[in-house]
Amino acid sequence: MFEWSEEDLMVRDALRAFIDKEVRPHVDELETGALPPYDITRKMLQSFGIDQVNRENLEAELAAEENGEKAEKSPAGGSSTLSSSMFLILNVEMAGVSLGLIGSMGVSMGLTVSTIKSRGTLAQKKRWLPELVTMEKVGAWAITEPDSGSDALGGMKTTVRRDGSGGYILKGQKTFITNGPHADTIVVFAKLDEGDGTPIRDRKVLTFVLDTGMEGLTQGKAFKKMGMMSSPTGELFFDDVHLTADRLLGETEETPGGGGASAKAGFTAERIGIAALSLGIINEAQRLSIDYARSRTLWGQEIGKFQLIQLKLAEMEVARINVQNMLFTAIEASRAGKPPTLAQASAMKLYSSRAATEVAMEAVQLFGGNGYMAEYRVEQLARDAKSLMIYAGSNEIQVTHVAKGLLRGE
Repeated sequence: MFEWSEEDLMVRDALRAFIDKEVRPHVDELETGALPPYDITRKMLQSFGIDQVNRENLEAELAAEENGEKAEKSPAGGSSTLSSSMFLILNVEMAGVSLGLIGSMGVSMGLTVSTIKSRGTLAQKKRWLPELVTMEKVGAWAITEPDSGSDALGGMKTTVRRDGSGGYILKGQKTFITNGPHADTIVVFAKLDEGDGTPIRDRKVLTFVLDTGMEGLTQGKAFKKMGMMSSPTGELFFDDVHLTADRLLGETEETPGGGGASAKAGFTAERIGIAALSLGIINEAQRLSIDYARSRTLWGQEIGKFQLIQLKLAEMEVARINVQNMLFTAIEASRAGKPPTLAQASAMKLYSSRAATEVAMEAVQLFGGNGYMAEYRVEQLARDAKSLMIYAGSNEIQVTHVAKGLLRGE
């Protein structure tokens, strides 16, 4: 059975100390958008040497690829989301304090980097990855559109057409893009318009990398959101953006599974990550609730002595154990070379996000009127937790993925 090692727990304690010193004092600024999350993220990476480790690992991988050698795999042997204990602990610990901060980091260093790594040529990896893996540059992963929602691939309307000189012209719009307003490097999915009358739903999906400042690219201002407010989210507009062929990942239109394959791999990673984020929110909501139940008195006694309050705390513990066990089972399976399927990741996301939202809302209820006040932080947890039921694909679409997986015998 998987458990955090002594080393993992040391890392966790060090992260908690960093968060208490460098993040909690700035939560109000992060929540209002007055302070973008990126400088704090960079400071954290530097403090723990993660930026240097990422840089050295990337250099080794690129050197091995250049020499025609097979890059050494992570000891986990499975999903990159589950391969690093430190990355998972970071997700859990940060989610309960600033979910948006860890969300922004995950999209930049997770989805954006992994897509370029898995689909890019050696030259493309050398061009974009060195500054992304250290967060010197901020990455965005642009697939969602105003009219597509959960039908991200089928409903996609952003198109590219060949320009006759080996390049492409990109036209369309993306929305709800994490890091969109501030991204330096943007991975964009678009449908290829070959001018042959093929229905847009059936067209090939290609994946390109754009840089901020390109002519025709507009990065909209950050939206005002219900939760995850420390994560800048916005729209991207493509008004006939000229793309040279070296911006097409893989530099070929004929890739196994097409651009949709890397998108689905990204969905799997995102949904597993939601379980870790959910656990973080549950942990923090429970911690705050226990402290409050011990200190708040009514009718001459601590409210923790009232049975209904005890029921809330007990149900929080059941949710915590269930989500942690789900995450630990996935880690163990991944390290045995059997990472979760998309259907399994969807089941994790469906359950854990629902559990986190219920726990956070019960924390607000336990605090009573104080719970509705921003000062006590549980209202922030409730707002953030709700976003996990929508983020990375709404929970309704997760039901479909889980059921289809069962019917296929996965």
